[in-house]
Amino acid sequence: MAEEVLVEQGVAGDPGRRRALPRLRVRLRELYHGASPEAVRFRLWVIAIDVLLIGFFIAAPFLRDYYPVYLTLDYVVALVLTLDVGARALADTSLRVFLRRLSTWLDLFVLVTLLFPLLLFNFAFLRVLRLWSVLHSEIFWDTVGRRYDDSRVEDVSKSLATLVTFIFVATGFVYASFARSHPGLNGYVDALYFTVTTLTTTGFGDITLPGAWGRLLTIVIMISGITLFVRFAQTLIRPYKVRFTCQDCGLMRHDPDAVHCKACGALLNIPNDE
Repeated sequence: MAEEVLVEQGVAGDPGRRRALPRLRVRLRELYHGASPEAVRFRLWVIAIDVLLIGFFIAAPFLRDYYPVYLTLDYVVALVLTLDVGARALADTSLRVFLRRLSTWLDLFVLVTLLFPLLLFNFAFLRVLRLWSVLHSEIFWDTVGRRYDDSRVEDVSKSLATLVTFIFVATGFVYASFARSHPGLNGYVDALYFTVTTLTTTGFGDITLPGAWGRLLTIVIMISGITLFVRFAQTLIRPYKVRFTCQDCGLMRHDPDAVHCKACGALLNIPNDE
């Protein structure tokens, strides 16, 4: 008799549990993609936490000497990132589309390095890729960047984020590969100094990487640095554009005073304050 009551209770409880997940997904979708003041405040808190996480990733090489505290912070950050990735997956309209995004795989890789800090110690420098994924996310631009109508601010911010991310990734790679095994590289600051002087092609020559592998890495940093600097300069001098989707051809960027679409000639009605 008792078993039948438990079975009946379990059956009765199943529909509620089955409805709980859809309700949670709807709620998260409203918070992550909605336009209400509550949703905007929620996303601002998410972005603020992301900034703190990125700060931790950048400062991690200086915190490793305080190993017990660093390891505790590492697992706390892993928990926060797990909750964020899981919530964004539930809030997305399609899990398949969510998993196809490059930013999702970058976040998952960062999460793996946080969950296994001892095993993947030499790959910890790649955690700063989170900076790139945050600055290229729709959540960031739908929240913080929603006040900008032109595309220049977004393009400059993304190019700058790519450049800064590359600097710290290259610095971490140099530090993990050559620090304490090469006389010129005694710490993270030395690796950062070498990376900046190399990618700017200043080349003081006081720190050089030994061997063929070191020379190849130096060449990659120089070529990549020049490319990213040129890209950043292009976004700064590019003519001012506004985002307005043409109803006929779908072209999204136009001159602020454009009357007709340059691609198809359709009549435009771009809102302005004049």
